[in-house]
Amino acid sequence: DGINRLSAEVGGHIPDDPELLDEVTGLVEQPTPFRGSFDAGYLELPMDVLIGVMKKHQRYFPVVDELGKLLPYFVAVRNGDQNYLDTVRAGNEAVLRARYADARFFFTEDTVQPLAAFTPRLATLTFQEQLGSMLDKVRRLEQLTPWLGAKLSLSQEEMAVTRRAASLCKSDLVTQMVIEMTSLQGIMGREYALRSGEPPAVAEAIFEHYLPRFAGDALPSSKPGLVIGLANRIDSLSGLFAVGLVPTGSADPYHLRRDALGIVQVLIAKEISLSLREVIAYAASLLPIPADEEAQQAVLNFIAGRLRIWLREQGYRYDVVDAVLAERGENPHRAHQAVQALQASVEAAEWPDLLTAWARAKRIVRKIETRYPLTPERYTEIATEALHAAWEEALAGMAAPEVADLVAAMRKLRAPINQFFDDVLVMTDDAPLREARLALLQRIADLPTGIADLTRLQGF
Repeated sequence: DGINRLSAEVGGHIPDDPELLDEVTGLVEQPTPFRGSFDAGYLELPMDVLIGVMKKHQRYFPVVDELGKLLPYFVAVRNGDQNYLDTVRAGNEAVLRARYADARFFFTEDTVQPLAAFTPRLATLTFQEQLGSMLDKVRRLEQLTPWLGAKLSLSQEEMAVTRRAASLCKSDLVTQMVIEMTSLQGIMGREYALRSGEPPAVAEAIFEHYLPRFAGDALPSSKPGLVIGLANRIDSLSGLFAVGLVPTGSADPYHLRRDALGIVQVLIAKEISLSLREVIAYAASLLPIPADEEAQQAVLNFIAGRLRIWLREQGYRYDVVDAVLAERGENPHRAHQAVQALQASVEAAEWPDLLTAWARAKRIVRKIETRYPLTPERYTEIATEALHAAWEEALAGMAAPEVADLVAAMRKLRAPINQFFDDVLVMTDDAPLREARLALLQRIADLPTGIADLTRLQGF
């Protein structure tokens, strides 16, 4: 209430910032908000720099107008009463003035040269000892992003933006401003790219490749930003898993859980169907160290684990999530689609009968390792002929199978399956006939492959 009142007195308001509010609340026992000001000449610096200095160094609340533009005021909170508040205000203003003078110096020094001039200095910044420098990482991104861009059907114009932004996406890490405040990475990259004459699309992609940075953050709006962000995260996961730096317990110094969740959120929100297995394999081939199939599978399992948590948080049933991820864990978007559809299906009144019928076929063949050839000429019983015909009809409707197609197939097969088991002895002593019948049941049991593992569902 105090900071809102003080900001309103100068025609502004305090942007919503729960983390800063919680931090300040925890720092004071007798809170007394007060408003200070600074030289309006500093407003020529990027707003993110000014606000970053306020928040990181001083825990001040910035004041903005109705358009979100920064005003030359701040609100701070004193731990104490109102006595000598003018002295406290003057002291805080002096500290902020010194901080802003430093920021202006850093900004001026950084903008003497174009952003691209900082790129070679990334060789002095280690990403990880066995994986090389940040420059080595950028060189990998320069190969991975065009490959991934082709997978996602980027246009020639988008591909050109992606290539240029990928080569510059980490260059701001060695600027004085970002060294001073690492939270400005990407933000200063965008600012310096624009001031260097780079196209706005390139500058925006540099910023967007970090999105999302935290829970609830915005997602990249451009394809170049999205592609570079995916490539950056997958390179980090592939490389760090290959050297054995797998997150354990609460230890996750490289924020790999956040990277994995970012991949999941972007692909689902943007409705992008992408086989992560292929991307991880290509990223692994670019690493300076071996990353075998086991390491690649570990990365895939790790991302699928974050996908499982995300889906459960959306309210989907655990058995539905597990069933789908067993078949589609490498494609978050298609997994999400299948989970949505399967949950709706299992809640329908007909589902128990559909699952029970299919399960009769699945249970009898699930432990048989031999794959028997289909021999329709042996299907002489009416029930077997009817089941074979129903399977062929069901299969015809599953050219590009999704949950709805599977449920439609199960609906067609329910009565023929039940009639077959009522009329026919599958495990007959006649070996060729037995194998012919098992072959048909194996085909029926295979219908959910690539969609969901129905054996993981309740009721199987």
